[in-house]
Amino acid sequence: MKLKICGMNHNPTEVAKLQPDYLGFIFWEPSSRFFSGEMPELPSSIKKTGVFVDAPLEDVLAKVDYYQLDAVQLHGNESAEYCKSLRHPELVSGSHTSEMLNQVQHDELDIIKVFSIKDDFDFDVLKDYENVCDYFLFDTKGKLPGGNGYTFDWSVLEPYPSNKPYFLSGGIGLESQVKLQEFLNSPASKNCYAIDVNSKFEKEPGLKNIEHLKIFIESLESDLN
Repeated sequence: MKLKICGMNHNPTEVAKLQPDYLGFIFWEPSSRFFSGEMPELPSSIKKTGVFVDAPLEDVLAKVDYYQLDAVQLHGNESAEYCKSLRHPELVSGSHTSEMLNQVQHDELDIIKVFSIKDDFDFDVLKDYENVCDYFLFDTKGKLPGGNGYTFDWSVLEPYPSNKPYFLSGGIGLESQVKLQEFLNSPASKNCYAIDVNSKFEKEPGLKNIEHLKIFIESLESDLN
């Protein structure tokens, strides 16, 4: 099971020492965890993930190039065509993306498309994205695109019809350990590829609680052994 820690801002170097598989940097300006400035050098084993919400394609490609991102997480209403264009920007006519093609390693970029869940979910909406995304991410529907701090009913994922690996997100914290263990032992977790944590492990937005993360990681590793 992979681990993604999202909402990096104030202490990413400390968090990186915990060796998560993904670190998420939010490039949506209204977020209290909005990231700007210089990104610290991170181990190559950690995938730097840019989180975007309905951003212009060229803006995403520029961030991928500037920060040398390994993955892009799309948290808005991005269409399947948008995802395809992100993978193949050379096919976009009338744009300036061609100027960046020699720099952006778009073929190697992980594309993660987010879908929000409240009480139920229509899995038919996934069909158009099957061939243009590497992973899905299921989060809790709330007032904001993410970081709302509460979970959805994970049993909604029991009829998941796809073989596409997915990230489980939404209000996962230390108090979720028993519930998470039960989920990971259930059929619904068959295609769960990664756990995504954020606001429940913060002292303030963008400042992660290292000790709480250590406890969670140890618990997660114990549950999987």
